[in-house]
Amino acid sequence: MRYLKYLVIFCVMVLAPTITLAAVSNQPIHWGFKKGINEQQAEAGAELDGVLKKYGGFYKGDAKSKTLYLTFDNGYENGYTPKILKVLKKEKVPATFFVTGHYLESQPKIVKQMVKEGHIIGNHSWFHPDLTTISDDKIRKELDKVRVKTKELTGQKEMKYVRPPRGIFSERTMEVAKKDGYTHVMWSLAFVDWNINQQKGWKYSYDNIMRQIHPGAVILLHTVSKDNADALDKVIKDLKKKGYKFKSLDDFPRKK
Repeated sequence: MRYLKYLVIFCVMVLAPTITLAAVSNQPIHWGFKKGINEQQAEAGAELDGVLKKYGGFYKGDAKSKTLYLTFDNGYENGYTPKILKVLKKEKVPATFFVTGHYLESQPKIVKQMVKEGHIIGNHSWFHPDLTTISDDKIRKELDKVRVKTKELTGQKEMKYVRPPRGIFSERTMEVAKKDGYTHVMWSLAFVDWNINQQKGWKYSYDNIMRQIHPGAVILLHTVSKDNADALDKVIKDLKKKGYKFKSLDDFPRKK
């Protein structure tokens, strides 16, 4: 009995300091939400709201402000980004383009134009993997390669925003990104626009955006979509008529 007593004391005093807390959860989270209608905000639910808040991410802004944040995902070029940039320039609308390594290497001229015209380049990873399936070190390398190449091409000093490929993330991947200075930017308005074999005409894109629009919306569009490129000018003009204004992610209100 005395031996057992001393063994317990030894474990508490010597071994306890080496015990670490369980690792942050790597349970994959597939981003999704209840779409907004009649200009009511989209809702991801308390659980997802809590995870984003814990790591400083966001997917929508102030419900009382008719402010919109326009974002695009750029995995590859399909010939429509120049038209999109032309519309944004004409309408003086800022946007954030989340790019991959393939896009940076294949479209350096367009990437330079984005930054030159006042847009932000965000991080969509180098190879577009499911980040929950790779190590912390590989996640950092995925993000760092995009940051370094973007700075090399454009001179953009900082890369502050990340959008996980395929909308899949976990608390672990969020923690890794946050420690490297990234803010997760998800979205509150989206539709199936990325399938280049199922383009349905400009009105399909227009109707989907106008149906889901709401104050504080973070809009996700894909530049590979001809529908989006053809609809964007009318979308922006009509949203402005409804009293909406477009702002940069850098203007997104942060809670102190």
